This record gives sequence, C-alpha cells and structure tokens, in this order.
Amino acid sequence: MTPAPLFVRFVASDDGPWSVVSNRTVTGPGLPDAAAVTVIEGRDSVPDATDAAWSLSGVVSNERYVTRAERAALEARQQPLGRADATAAALIPIRKSPRWWQLTQDERRDIFEERSHHVRIGVGALPAVARRLHHSRDLGEPFDFLTWFEFAPSQVEEFDEVLAVLRASEEWTYVEREVEIRLTRS
Repeated sequence: MTPAPLFVRFVASDDGPWSVVSNRTVTGPGLPDAAAVTVIEGRDSVPDATDAAWSLSGVVSNERYVTRAERAALEARQQPLGRADATAAALIPIRKSPRWWQLTQDERRDIFEERSHHVRIGVGALPAVARRLHHSRDLGEPFDFLTWFEFAPSQVEEFDEVLAVLRASEEWTYVEREVEIRLTRS
C-alpha cells in the first residue's frame, strides 16, 4: 500500500532548530535572509507563518522520474533523515522553466536520467547524504521542488561536488530559479 502524501512546510524566522549558515541565490530571484528554519511535517501541525521571513510548502508523494530498479538502488543506500551525526543541511528550492513543463513525461525523464544522470549521481552520494524531495508546483508555490539534504559536516565537500556536477548537466539548463540555503542543527 502506498503511504499517504506528506505535507511539509519550511518556515524561516528568527529562531528554530536549523540555524542558517548561508542563503545564496544561484539563479533568478532569491529569498529574504532569516536566522533559522523550522521543518514542519503534516498539515495539522502547521503554525501561523505571518512572522516568517518566508514559508515554503511541498508534498512528499510518488516519485515521478525513477524506474523501479533506480528506486530499489536508492532505497538500499538511502539513510533516514534525522541522524545524530547529520548536523549540516541544505534546502534547495528549484523552479524549472515553462520549456521544461511543455516536454512530455518521457522527454523529461530522458533529460533527467539518460542524459543528465541525476539518479546515478545521487546514488553515488549515498549513504553519506540523506535527502527528501518535496513537490510544490501543484500547490501554487513559487518553486516546483524543495529538496532537503542532511549530512555530516565532514561530507560538505562531497555534497558540493555532487551539486557542481548536477548544475553542469543538461537538466539544469531548464532551471530558472534556484536558491541554496545551508544550515546547521542548533
């Protein structure tokens, strides 16, 4: 049985469990600075975000671009979020261009994996880096995807290398807005 989708909100404010180390605009408009980010799971526990510098929501649901074999490879190596040693994190909101969304599902899949090797690159970073993808496009959010990564501080260099390879791929020519927020667990 498929689990129900998980609603997640990232709220940036003056305090929270994740302290913001940096807030870097990669392309397109950035996000306002904030001191901390709180990750809230489930719709029932979402507080009022009126005092937030920003608030982004997404849903963890079915995977859209992976094959069964790729999913199995990810699941075999993927570590859970919340590990004690994973005190570094990155939130990377991304919006792709209308050109991307005009492609058919199989055309996007071809660019995503067959030509850009997104899953293969990601599997290579496992198990050191735990990740969770949140879909936001259908919620009317300013980004299409919110990707959350957690890792040990000793893995920062490896994580940076993975980002550089992905950003040099054909897939990233379709990214029109990207922000990279680095955090540390308070």
